[in-house]
Amino acid sequence: MNFRSDNTAAVAPEILKAMSAVNEGAARAYGADDASIALDAAFGALFEREVRVFTVATGTAANAISLAALTPPWGAVLCHEGAHIACDEGGAPEFYTAGAKLVLMQGAGAKVTPEAVLEAAGRHARGVHSVKPSVLSISQSSERGACYTPSEMAALGEAARAAGLGFHVDGARFAAAVAALGCAPADITWRAGVELLSFGATKNGAMAAEAIICFDPARAEEIERRRKRGGHLYSKGRYVAAQLLAYLEDGLWLKLAGRANGFAQRLGAAAQPWLSVPVETNQVFIKPGAEGLAKLRAAGAEFYDWGPPGGEEARLVVSWDQPEAEIAAMEAALAALA
Repeated sequence: MNFRSDNTAAVAPEILKAMSAVNEGAARAYGADDASIALDAAFGALFEREVRVFTVATGTAANAISLAALTPPWGAVLCHEGAHIACDEGGAPEFYTAGAKLVLMQGAGAKVTPEAVLEAAGRHARGVHSVKPSVLSISQSSERGACYTPSEMAALGEAARAAGLGFHVDGARFAAAVAALGCAPADITWRAGVELLSFGATKNGAMAAEAIICFDPARAEEIERRRKRGGHLYSKGRYVAAQLLAYLEDGLWLKLAGRANGFAQRLGAAAQPWLSVPVETNQVFIKPGAEGLAKLRAAGAEFYDWGPPGGEEARLVVSWDQPEAEIAAMEAALAALA
């Protein structure tokens, strides 16, 4: 019963087939191939407006390059204290921005509020003696599996504008959020004021396929040059582009995410007495105590401990290809704790 991470999942057959289909003969390099050229139109249709798409190998690169384009070295990135950029990227945002500061905020479900954004921006508005608040970065879905609704995103966008901040979204699990919310992708991105989106596919059936979606044409050249300078311009771009095109085709991305979300709901129901936060997407957080966690591991479950050391909390992540038999076995293991 592997619930360690959706990074452990296989590549979806449709995506492998698409990669095989472009693996014939020669193709122009560095994004000049037909598949790479088709990305702007494909994502433009998804987001209902003209966009520029820049593929990269990792979510860390997508986030760090995006933030570097929105933040000067003397600037500040406002984010939740549990954000991936703050806890899990080894200083990459600070490195790519040449030293920008991460200003951390609190909030339930690893989500931030407009009030917290305005307070954090005001806290660092002391002229040359403080860093310059430059960009708001949030995760959709959050590091606690929570979703920002369209109205919440609109309110954050308004707060960002009022504070003079750019707006970036870490969308490593963007598909999980859209599948859960059932909204148009535009409603939780550019319509809410988002300028750059790190669009993740690797956790949801792709193989090293991430992208920066640029909603502001004025920033496109800088993203392009930072991607090259940062070592993330693919020479054989057709392979990652083919993955992303297949990912969007016929709603595959939402089908895969919806399956994982649905199974997570089943685990959440089985773990109801021990849930740390409500289950919204494909992540389930539980606190059954040290003895309970030991019993789950003894039953064959694999997962990461979560939260502060000694907090006796665990994270269960459901993948797009999770065998239903593992879900049933984990439901039984959770029931046995009672």
